[in-house]
Amino acid sequence: MMKLACSALALALVSTPALAQSWTQSSTPDWSGPYVGIFGGYNQSNDDGDEILRFDRNLDGAYGDQVSTGAGDNAFSPGFCGGTATSTVPGTGCRDDNDGVEAGVRAGYDMQFGNIVVGVLAEYSVNTVQDSVTGFSTTPAYYTFTRELESTAAARLKLGYAYGPALIYGTGGYAYGQFDNTFRTSNQANSFTETSESDDGDGWQAGGGVEYALGRGLTVSGEYLYTSLSVDSPVIRVGNTGTTPPANPFISAPNTTGTDMTRGNGKFGTHMFRMGMNYRF
Repeated sequence: MMKLACSALALALVSTPALAQSWTQSSTPDWSGPYVGIFGGYNQSNDDGDEILRFDRNLDGAYGDQVSTGAGDNAFSPGFCGGTATSTVPGTGCRDDNDGVEAGVRAGYDMQFGNIVVGVLAEYSVNTVQDSVTGFSTTPAYYTFTRELESTAAARLKLGYAYGPALIYGTGGYAYGQFDNTFRTSNQANSFTETSESDDGDGWQAGGGVEYALGRGLTVSGEYLYTSLSVDSPVIRVGNTGTTPPANPFISAPNTTGTDMTRGNGKFGTHMFRMGMNYRF
């Protein structure tokens, strides 16, 4: 789909001189009516460098407990980072979150009142952007949660100002995302069981852009959007493999069943930079 969007955009730009002949200084486009379009772009995750992992040591559903060593020290005293671990040693740092690309389709309807344009639109896109957080234990070992945004659907309102062949607009509304959640660790002393998972989230989108009329119903656009989604992180229960030492911080007394672990931030944010093409009927 990304290749299709880029090819269509390139064809439109090459054809601009001929298409633009239908627009003159004294004749500006009427933006009223329905349209369909395609778009592609670049997604950048909103890195949260302060994110941590949270623990439920007594399995009462309340996160914020400390996982302690036999000496009573914090087993996660090496700390956390926003990204994926490069090794088990905290000092080696973390690799930044992977940015991604997207491609999608949209449909909408605009109404023009003088120079003011109002409208509604719906979109669907496929995405590849990721967001990770890692915790380091004194073992040493790393524990990494990663969520990847796979697709986005949105319904937004639009308010714009028509100036010659250009429409300058702001937009905002509801957004829904589908995610793929993964967990990785270098700890081989414990068992790790996923006890709950959420693969979707919803929230909002807001941004703005410029749409330019080429003629014969074709337009091109450049757009920026910020998307914020509320996402429930999967819960990983850290337990006993059958050979795990009794003094292991995750299963030591008084609770020998295990410890629930999840990521601390329930928000996923991404910056979206897009180019697109619409056909207006």
